[in-house]
Amino acid sequence: MKKYLNLFDFSQEVNYRTEILSGLTVALALVPEAIAFALIAGLSPLTGLYAAFVMGLVTSVLGGRPGMISGATGAVAVVIVSLAQQHGVEYVFAAVVLAGVLQVLAGMLRLGKLMRLVPHPVIFGFVNGLAIIIFLSQMDQFKNADGSWLSGTTMLFFSGLVLLTMLVIWGLPKISKAVPASLVAILLVFGLVLAFGIDTRTIGDIASIKGGFPPFHIPEVPISFETLQIIFPYAAIVAGVGLIESLLTLNIIDEITETRGRGNKEAVAQGTANILSGIFSGMGGCAMIGQSLINTSNGARARLSGIVAALMLLAFIMFGADLIEKVPMAALTGLMIMVALGTFEWASLRTFRRMPKSDVLVMVLVTLVTVFLHNLALAVLVGVIIAALVFAWDNAKRIRARKYMDEDGVKHYEIYGPLFFGSVTLFNEKFDVLSDPDEVIIDFRESRVVDMSAIEALNKITERYLKVGKKVHLKHLSRDCKRLLKNADDIIDVNVLEDPTYKVVVD
Repeated sequence: MKKYLNLFDFSQEVNYRTEILSGLTVALALVPEAIAFALIAGLSPLTGLYAAFVMGLVTSVLGGRPGMISGATGAVAVVIVSLAQQHGVEYVFAAVVLAGVLQVLAGMLRLGKLMRLVPHPVIFGFVNGLAIIIFLSQMDQFKNADGSWLSGTTMLFFSGLVLLTMLVIWGLPKISKAVPASLVAILLVFGLVLAFGIDTRTIGDIASIKGGFPPFHIPEVPISFETLQIIFPYAAIVAGVGLIESLLTLNIIDEITETRGRGNKEAVAQGTANILSGIFSGMGGCAMIGQSLINTSNGARARLSGIVAALMLLAFIMFGADLIEKVPMAALTGLMIMVALGTFEWASLRTFRRMPKSDVLVMVLVTLVTVFLHNLALAVLVGVIIAALVFAWDNAKRIRARKYMDEDGVKHYEIYGPLFFGSVTLFNEKFDVLSDPDEVIIDFRESRVVDMSAIEALNKITERYLKVGKKVHLKHLSRDCKRLLKNADDIIDVNVLEDPTYKVVVD
């Protein structure tokens, strides 16, 4: 099968064989993850599987990033676990529906553009932390139910199958890319286990995945303000975490595929998927970076792979549970370890010495918060705040003033660098009001007045000159500055051709 026009993106071509086989691989990898996340949240395995089906199908059809995979995630699971424990699954469904409404509103208000504020070191830290989490989570598969490590032949066989899976995923693409290496690895290990009767852990040992079509179910909660008080905090956090993880994953897939997704469209799709997930007995979710990387590494670039993954997952639940439950966990463990190794930004380690220390600090801190607190939203927020403070501090030190006297005895201050809340103190120190001559010109041709703190600083410096009877002129300020400054008509020299047109505030 060669390339044909995608049914959903007419501007894009799709390789049907690659998309279908990649979707099948993703569906197999989704099963244990969805079950695990549901158990983390204290819910039944089918609640996670239903969420993976609904989230995956809706976002694949409506989302802003073809090739990205969504489903039940650990980020959402850790948020709703306390709600499930204290109030039950019905309140979880209601919170997921409300979270979806908030995400749809965020997309309609075009808040996806706020992801531009996330610096690259934060993305590096987020990705590295997530890679470490994915890797460490696979270590549980090497343990018994009581937490002790596997031993003897059990450990030997399990480790050997994991290594075989990793070897196939690493080596097969060097020979041929006709079939996704991860799917070949899973089928090979599955065949070996069945052929030789190897006693090893399977998906069925975790939980049964047998079920029917996700049942339509309106959350059975009292419609009252008290209910809203209970579910709104959880819904807001789920919406925020889901959007942050989804939009960061979108950015990562954009870089890998060298294409550009649509953040606001993805936000609306995530919200719609969560609303339907809550109505169809799912725990909700967001984009999954691990599954998305599996999909893109297999060569999938269109919506079809995500649709196939969702439909195959539903087929597993309804018709193929007996077979899928026999898939060895060793194969899926090896696959996820390779995903973790591929997710980690190894290049970020090589650039440590060349990166500014502040960027290294942000990257390491975001990684640590992600790994130890498992709170992706908090990690990103902390990273953005620190990066913003470092940026403000660096720019606060950049304001300068060239000083000279002209032949008429007028003193000139040529300001360059941004004037904002962080630099006003240094700005005020540039002037010698008492010693300056009777006439002073402050020129902002190479500067910019950024905020109201800067406006207030200009008001104060002009008042200081006027108080001692000296005349001061401000040059090359925008009309917005003139409107906001006191005594602007007397102190601002207007030059229509040279004055900038930026705004300090927005009406």
